[in-house]
Amino acid sequence: MPGARAVDRSSALPLWAQLHADLVRRLEDEEFQRVFPGELALVAEYGVSRHTVREAVRRLRADGIVVGERGRVPRLAEPVAIEQPVGALYSLFASVEAAGQHQRSVVRVLDVRADGVVAARLGLEESTPLLHLERLRLADEEPLALDRVWLPARVAAPLLDADFAHTGLYDELAKRCGVRPTGGREHIRAVVPTSAERRLLGVEAGVAAFAVDRLAVQGRRPLEWRRTLVRGDRFEVVAQFSAQAGYELSVAGAAHR
Repeated sequence: MPGARAVDRSSALPLWAQLHADLVRRLEDEEFQRVFPGELALVAEYGVSRHTVREAVRRLRADGIVVGERGRVPRLAEPVAIEQPVGALYSLFASVEAAGQHQRSVVRVLDVRADGVVAARLGLEESTPLLHLERLRLADEEPLALDRVWLPARVAAPLLDADFAHTGLYDELAKRCGVRPTGGREHIRAVVPTSAERRLLGVEAGVAAFAVDRLAVQGRRPLEWRRTLVRGDRFEVVAQFSAQAGYELSVAGAAHR
């Protein structure tokens, strides 16, 4: 049942601990919807002292569940965003692990098929067999991204025997096929996911996502075409620059420094 549960003053468990446990329960039930009640509101709702509320909230802060500063109402901690560097050949697997989160994938498709549009992007004949891998990427068991990858089957066929539940594609590609991308090009844009994609990603209508299209190459030869749909509330891109080197960002086909 939503709402506060009365504290038991006859219990051996301290009042602050009872309050802490009930607040955790309500947070897990998403009762507060990212707006955490203030100190006086909790005092009135639970019928306890301000000291009890302060101790319970202090423990929530220590657990990283809420954040707050002196003189300000505590608020729910923002989820850790997965950072991806602009201008680097990154691995989403490695980025999730670097953020201190557990990475897992649900493999939805792993087969060989023909796709004329993708084959053309890879500079191949339309009927060329392609290995296709589709995964739902999870970070700390929460959906993060829907990842769709195509590679020439003549190169990537050994990947059909790989277990992609908890491994990076490029590591498996190097280990099983003896190749690894050396560079490429990405196009990142904001999109509104379809209803089916929203269900997979666990987002509500109106929540935007990043669509990341990648053409990876080995030397000068196209190796991989990838389309990744990433939750906008769990993902951010970062760029580094300097006065000496600057940085180059391609926007709508125009190069800027």
